[in-house]
Amino acid sequence: MDTPIDRESRRRKRELYIIVIALSVVLLLTYLEAHIFNLGPGLPIASSVLVFTLININLLLLLLIIFLVMRNIVKLIFERKRRIFGSKLRIRLVAAFVTLSLVPTILLFLVAIKFITTSIEFWFDAKIEQSLQDSLEVGRAYYDRLKAETIQCGLEISHAISDGKLLHSSHRNSLQRLITSKCEQYHLASVQIFSSKLSLIAEVQNPKVNVQKFSNPIPLIKEKLPQSENVEIKSLSHSDVVLGFVPIKAPRNSKDILGWVVINSFIPKALMGKMGGIAKGFEEYSQLKMLKNPIKLGYLITLSIVTLLIIFSATWFGFYLAKGITIPIQELAAGTHKIAEGDLDVHIDLEGRDEIGFLVHSFNKMAQDLRASKQEIETTNEELRRINREIEQRRKYMEIVLSNVAAGVVAIDAHNRIRSINKSAERMLMIKTDKVLYKNYREVLKPQHLKIADDFVETLRLTKRDTLEREISLSIGDKELTLLVNVTLLKDEEGNRLGMVVVFDDLTELEKAQRVAVWREVAKRIAHEIKNPLTPIQLSAQRLRRRYIDKFAHDGEIFDECTRTIINQVDEMMRLVNEFSNFARLPAVSLRPNDLTKIIDETLVLYREAHKNIHFRFVKSNGIPIFKIDGEQMKRVMINLLDNAVDSIDGEGTVTVALSHDPVLKMVRIEVQDTGSGISPEDKARLFEPYFSTKKGGMGLGLAIVNAIVSDHHGFVRVQDNTPRGTKFIIELPIQT
Repeated sequence: MDTPIDRESRRRKRELYIIVIALSVVLLLTYLEAHIFNLGPGLPIASSVLVFTLININLLLLLLIIFLVMRNIVKLIFERKRRIFGSKLRIRLVAAFVTLSLVPTILLFLVAIKFITTSIEFWFDAKIEQSLQDSLEVGRAYYDRLKAETIQCGLEISHAISDGKLLHSSHRNSLQRLITSKCEQYHLASVQIFSSKLSLIAEVQNPKVNVQKFSNPIPLIKEKLPQSENVEIKSLSHSDVVLGFVPIKAPRNSKDILGWVVINSFIPKALMGKMGGIAKGFEEYSQLKMLKNPIKLGYLITLSIVTLLIIFSATWFGFYLAKGITIPIQELAAGTHKIAEGDLDVHIDLEGRDEIGFLVHSFNKMAQDLRASKQEIETTNEELRRINREIEQRRKYMEIVLSNVAAGVVAIDAHNRIRSINKSAERMLMIKTDKVLYKNYREVLKPQHLKIADDFVETLRLTKRDTLEREISLSIGDKELTLLVNVTLLKDEEGNRLGMVVVFDDLTELEKAQRVAVWREVAKRIAHEIKNPLTPIQLSAQRLRRRYIDKFAHDGEIFDECTRTIINQVDEMMRLVNEFSNFARLPAVSLRPNDLTKIIDETLVLYREAHKNIHFRFVKSNGIPIFKIDGEQMKRVMINLLDNAVDSIDGEGTVTVALSHDPVLKMVRIEVQDTGSGISPEDKARLFEPYFSTKKGGMGLGLAIVNAIVSDHHGFVRVQDNTPRGTKFIIELPIQT
């Protein structure tokens, strides 16, 4: 869960990221601008960083204000495109304020830019730069002259020493006088004479020059060992000193160095200060000249910030005034729209004593009155809905009852139109509700069925009864149905006819069951009455045959034929009696978990061996479960069905057994299909009745036994035409685990 501490932490991190990014941008821009403006190495880093940092900060402020101004402009454009109420008025107000402030601001901006540009150009005028440069050149010329005089003095001393051989120890006084005179002549600070081995021979210092002790020149002499003269300027704490080195060469061989003349010339402190001031002034001027364009850019950015700030202020002020006008109007428009859509819980929280405030108050009063009226209407509607719900619940209850009753129910109005029909009626009559609903029943019924309906209506009219019940037989599709039909007339309290309700029960299966029960009882009695005398007759015929077959000479063949006929017919009658007996007392099913796939496989093996001219196919789906069935009786069912299939095929043919499983309905489906001669529609209705057979010499008990066994398993068996020819028997068994 997002806590306030987490939000505060994220806000601090976001601010830190923004600060770091802004500083990085400033530093990067400073670096790039320093290279873009090609600043020289003489410019101090601190000054350049400060200038460009200020410029970049102003640039960021400029970008920020540009963003704010553009944001307001884009906001106005999007409001106009979205057609937000009041956007046109807001654009006009903002445009008016921006226009009023933009003209003088731009004029002031241009004048200020011109003034600043002129002032900066005056600061960096070429004459000023030339004057500073000339002053600096004068100082440099003085230094150059002083260097030249120092070298000249050194050369004069060197030549005098070389010509007069003053380095000899006998001429030391002359040497001292020479360097003293030259020191006074050229106003030198000091003169030193060193031998070729760099030992000090003579030295003189000008007492008029108040300078500190000079440093040892020997390291510099060693550094300047080349034979040519050299001069350097050394800076001391209070002044600068020109230090000259001149070699003393031999008179005849200029390559031999006899010694060195070291001269120190002092530069006065006042002169050095003026020269330093000139150099510093020129350097500062050069630095400022390198910052000329950045300074102009900084002023330009500052003026741009002020200009955009004025534009932003005008824009904001326009938004502020427009807000005071358009927001109340927007609230009123939004509230009106909500009321138009049916939402009356609208209240505008705007206070004001002007005309807009009065308009808002009137709107709130109107919304309150509408809300009160709506509540009264909703209360009335709720009561009506409650009554309608009760009616609807009763209607649904009646529909549920009608859809779940076993009897078929059809409601017909006073205009003979079918108003409702339940699922049982759909199933029995083999019709679809959506195809017959609201149609006249005379248009829906077939002529033979319409005749029955007219007979019911005519009987009710003649007898003036409200209810009539009859048992009828109908042929629907390929089925023969026995229905118990009840027709009841509907009348209102005043006796006006509203229609009628037709209720019919399917007695077909009940009638079949009754016939089977009767036939079982008949078979039981016939088997009992016939079986008792058959055994003595068979035994007597066999005894006569064994005892007297050899005693008939001429009539022995006749005797043999008669006795054999008696025995064979008795066997045939015994078989018939056994069939009667089996049908009369089928054993009770013993339900145990069995593999139906294995049972069918074992049965088909026998038929494949016995009937080579017929192709037996077994098509089974995956996942056939093992469930409770009577294995022996189901094998008997398969034998009876396969016998019928084989008998119907004349010559070669195909018998297909298909086994499938429906996990949703929890049902196993067996289909036995053959390509035989098929069964006529009129025979299909009686096919499962006892002692009805389409085969010549058939007993008519095989399919009756199949029907009985499947019924004992709580299943169903039916027959259909096979495609393209032949017959298809379908058995549906519920899965009992």
